[in-house]
Amino acid sequence: MNPARPEFVPDASLSRAEMEELQWDVASAAAFTDDLSFDPANVSTAQSSLVPDEERPLVAGVDQAFLDDYAVSAIVVLRGGEVVERVHAVTELSIPYIPGLLSFREGGPIVDAFAELDCEPDLVLFDGSGRIHFRQAGLATHMGVVLDVPAIGVAKNLLCGRARESVGQRPEGWRTPIEAADGVKPRPTDDASTFSDTVVGYAYQSRQYPNSKQINPLYVSPGHRVSAETTVELVERLGGDYKLPEPTRLADAYADDCKREY
Repeated sequence: MNPARPEFVPDASLSRAEMEELQWDVASAAAFTDDLSFDPANVSTAQSSLVPDEERPLVAGVDQAFLDDYAVSAIVVLRGGEVVERVHAVTELSIPYIPGLLSFREGGPIVDAFAELDCEPDLVLFDGSGRIHFRQAGLATHMGVVLDVPAIGVAKNLLCGRARESVGQRPEGWRTPIEAADGVKPRPTDDASTFSDTVVGYAYQSRQYPNSKQINPLYVSPGHRVSAETTVELVERLGGDYKLPEPTRLADAYADDCKREY
């Protein structure tokens, strides 16, 4: 699977100012509304006789492991509860981690992994932010636009934005909107006067376990061609027995397996 918008492929050789300018271009090209080829109700990680296989979308999880100065980028594609393809790529990293510029460190290696993929996913989940980003162009948004595929960001920490309610000590299934405040900047097409109230994602309490330490929520946000509300619905439907949704959990495990081989 090759980039649909190669002009947006992250270039780690750019200056910081040029990287930020490219992110603004990506954010302007991103669609934070639903443009899906499938019915969200058909998304699940469980097998069901009620939904024919041909109506189940291909859902990919993307994650990375790191070995010295190399990234091991892994993609696992599911149809329902069945893994239909797994690929990975090992790519030398060009720059260190810089908050807000993650896609310029990890985006190139992810593009390399997608080049190994035979199928074309209907939906991709990334380990990182989407619209919850200083310039509304986190890893999931950047890669979603490059590939022109519906994309979701699933992050473990809140990069910016403000939760409408306190996120502590919440039960499984609880969620609250993340509003565009505290660092999220409007695009030229956004209404700056009301932008701070815009919902750019959700804090979602995917799991809590009895008699164990409280689990923190995930921060899910639209990357491209998905709305914030549908984003959290899809992440919920892709949940399993663990905190992370199954596609990214399996990609995380596969990346670690590949790293051990190297």
